[in-house]
Amino acid sequence: MNASASPIERSFELAATRCDDLTPLVYQRLFAEHPEAQAMFRKDGGDLVRGSMLALTIEAILDFAGERRGHFRMIQCELSSHDAYGTPQELFIEFFRVIRDVLRELLGNEWSPDTDEAWKKLLLEIAGLVGSPA
Repeated sequence: MNASASPIERSFELAATRCDDLTPLVYQRLFAEHPEAQAMFRKDGGDLVRGSMLALTIEAILDFAGERRGHFRMIQCELSSHDAYGTPQELFIEFFRVIRDVLRELLGNEWSPDTDEAWKKLLLEIAGLVGSPA
């Protein structure tokens, strides 16, 4: 595996060496911290929907933290659709923080100050993109 120069991308690369599927970890943490979020998901096909949603979010994060070729625009589009579902904007933004926290936990002492700073900056930029105070 080639090490990425981007601390964000590298955090996902390292996590992939420790965990085959982030989906259960991310949603367990999301639902533990925000139990109200669990009721927002369909019962049928939930794992498929959750996995797909996480994959799209990771793709958007990597694009937003990287070359910004357009996939990051999904963040704004999904904010609108989640608003239509009744998802509070703060909860939408929290999903990105939850992903960061899961990665930080998986990486343990490989979570560097550079990685931490890159994620803090990214979360602030995402909040700014969607017009939410961080």
